[in-house]
Amino acid sequence: MPNLGELDHLVYGVPDLLSGVRQFAEDAGVEPVVGGRHAGLGTANYLVRLGAYAYLEIIGPDPQSPGAPTPYLFGVDTLTTPALLTWCVRTEDIDHRIALARSQGYDPGDAIGMSRVTRTGDVLSWRLTPNTIQDTSGTVPCLIDWGQSTHPTASDLPQLELAEFAVLSPSIDITAGQLDALGVSLAVEYSSTAHLRAVLDTPNGRLTLT
Repeated sequence: MPNLGELDHLVYGVPDLLSGVRQFAEDAGVEPVVGGRHAGLGTANYLVRLGAYAYLEIIGPDPQSPGAPTPYLFGVDTLTTPALLTWCVRTEDIDHRIALARSQGYDPGDAIGMSRVTRTGDVLSWRLTPNTIQDTSGTVPCLIDWGQSTHPTASDLPQLELAEFAVLSPSIDITAGQLDALGVSLAVEYSSTAHLRAVLDTPNGRLTLT
């Protein structure tokens, strides 16, 4: 399990946002809360808290912005089934963390500024390193720095517990080295395909996301 002080959120992509949220609510026994829309990126999200300072982001094509320019954030427009796409770890100095990773032989990419409008009309802004889905199947996290914005977990979110989280890879040494370069302490498990696995404790019992 990663240090929950660093785990920021898990990204769970769905091909249809509203039906994906309904299915998750049925499976988990809790109703995710509207997060907001990512202006110009074609996506929107719903949120569930995971512990004190982490959350699950259910993200999909924004039903209010059909036909938005591609590529969509995290490639959700290419999904045919729900999938745990990637994860993010929080930092208070993203530029320093990027430089440190580069000095250790892994380049997470330059941070880009992003924002979304919440359901209450507030604007949240953050900086994020590029997603790693294409290169690492999401096993290597993005770095995220919320700056002066209020963290999403400060709002009233339904809560589930993250019982297990695993990074699985056919190249354990390579993936472990990338995590180490990012300063992330998490053992990598072997699998013939690279993917993530999260097990949530819910009112309906344990729910596994992959």
